Amino acid sequence: MPVIASSSLSALPHGFAMSLVLIVAIGAQNAFVLRQGLRREHVAAVVMFCALGDALLVMLGVAGMAHLLQGHPGLAATMAFAGAAFLGGYGVRSLWRARRPQATALAAQRVGASRRAVLGQAAAFTLLNPHVYLDTVLFVGGTGAQYAGGARAGFVAGAALASALWFTALGFSARLLAPWFAKPRAWQWVDASIGGTMLLLAWLLMRQGLSAS
Repeated sequence: MPVIASSSLSALPHGFAMSLVLIVAIGAQNAFVLRQGLRREHVAAVVMFCALGDALLVMLGVAGMAHLLQGHPGLAATMAFAGAAFLGGYGVRSLWRARRPQATALAAQRVGASRRAVLGQAAAFTLLNPHVYLDTVLFVGGTGAQYAGGARAGFVAGAALASALWFTALGFSARLLAPWFAKPRAWQWVDASIGGTMLLLAWLLMRQGLSAS
């Protein structure tokens, strides 16, 4: 299947939405950023590291997957079906969690760690987390690789912007969000929203895979 012919302006919101939906799901990396925000400890450095790390992984995914797609035209349809199954599964899990919300407790004690030690932990949460590679390199990067020319840059820019905005909001708003996230109803709303959006993206990918096969 040929790559998608689209403008960078239309690809940018696609990359932004796809990256944001996947990154919002609370995982090890997000929990670490939130914890550092609650401690008010090297927040700017952690936010910048995680945002740049995600942007680099997306760019590597786009470059690598673009090469694979050029040599294997049928791979695009397979990727679309795999992505639909992946998002569909996560969407169902999010909706299931929304039925039984539980508050997430995060410690906010100050530990006085050095910036180097904190960035080392950020690197571990970013580079040693298989879900980061699954989301940024394989899924987001693989989707962006299907765009042509300058649209790929727009897609990457959108994905990078979503990461930067999310980590900034998560890190610097942690103190304000802590009371809200302590309420089970808040997590129910977040899980339900993520689940619905993921299922919608899964349906769109399924349509894309059917048109490519």
